[in-house]
Amino acid sequence: MNQLPNAEIIIIGAGAVGVGCAYALAKAGKTDVLVLDRADDVGAVTTSQGAGLCGQVRDSAERIQLAMHSVKTFRELQASEVKPDWHEVGSLRIALSDQRAEEFRRLKAAADAANLEADLIDHTEAKRRFPQMEFDGVKSVLWCPSDGYMTPRAVAASYRHNAAKLGVKFATATALEGITLKSGRVAGVTTNRGPIECRYVINAAGANAYHVAKLAGLELPIFPVRHEYFVTVPMEGLTPETPCFRVPELTLYGRVRDGGLLLGGWEPKSLNGDPRGYTADNEPPPVVTDWPVLDSFEASFTKLFPTARAAQKSWVGKGWPTFTPDGRFLIGESSRVPGFVMAGGCNAHGISGSGGIGKLLVESMLDPKPGEYVKGLSPDRFTETSWNWDEARRQSAHVYETYYGV
Repeated sequence: MNQLPNAEIIIIGAGAVGVGCAYALAKAGKTDVLVLDRADDVGAVTTSQGAGLCGQVRDSAERIQLAMHSVKTFRELQASEVKPDWHEVGSLRIALSDQRAEEFRRLKAAADAANLEADLIDHTEAKRRFPQMEFDGVKSVLWCPSDGYMTPRAVAASYRHNAAKLGVKFATATALEGITLKSGRVAGVTTNRGPIECRYVINAAGANAYHVAKLAGLELPIFPVRHEYFVTVPMEGLTPETPCFRVPELTLYGRVRDGGLLLGGWEPKSLNGDPRGYTADNEPPPVVTDWPVLDSFEASFTKLFPTARAAQKSWVGKGWPTFTPDGRFLIGESSRVPGFVMAGGCNAHGISGSGGIGKLLVESMLDPKPGEYVKGLSPDRFTETSWNWDEARRQSAHVYETYYGV
């Protein structure tokens, strides 16, 4: 392999977050960027296992606007030569209790405040949009017409293509071996292809983000948590235009994929990992398909979608998205190690939030006065305070387990 060129900014990790950050930086004028990944292609690890839904309804204006920026980015990429396979089909959020219906009213108010179109619709309208769904007994339905879904690996490929057009360079099949510091500041990295000088290292390494931070002398609470979904064989009536859906009381979400039903859920008792239990040279242990969990998703969903019962499953998606104790991203430069920048801890929003994460990263690095929201995502909140490892792991698992909590 040839020696790699020096760069102002090196991004570690070519998943949706890493290549999305490269695209955002290049659009902001920072084109001396090199993206490294030990896999043979972009989006090959955690990104490849993503379900691909993108929802914008959140409980705060900042989070809604972040998701709206991701949708804007996917629309932009969809107009390019290499597309993210973005389908803006809308989404139905379904409430089964009065308490959840009240939450939907609050979410609708938050969407209004952020100028996101979202409407509380009746059963007739909901049934028109998703004829296969049974809405008897449903308390409320919140419709967001600009939500949608994409193909995760296509998203990464689209980011790569469009970033490369702006001058970003990519080096796959390249393993990070160390981070070089001079006078306490990032000065370069060492790889299996030799050393490279740089001014900034951006850690977008997903399930290995903990290990990359350790190479810079930082310990950050970034925990992998198992997540699974299944895809059925094609089912009658499901088309690429069928809306996405979320059923918070059942902790389920889904969409159409290849003519079948993609159905995933959040487990009330998670299987989570300790990143100290595997090395930087390895991903977390392989996820073994948990059929009792997947069958429980199916059994719960048949209350709304009877034909899902016993539908033949053609594929299982499974992986280790990473979570943080407070459920917030880790984005921004470390004050302890200048030049070391985080872009991780995505709490299962890496792919869908990649456009917004890129925006936040650019603000954290290039804006002399970043907003309070961005400053609150800094890794300093963990490196400059004391915290307990076991408690942080418990809290991170709790974020996953209460993903749809009211």
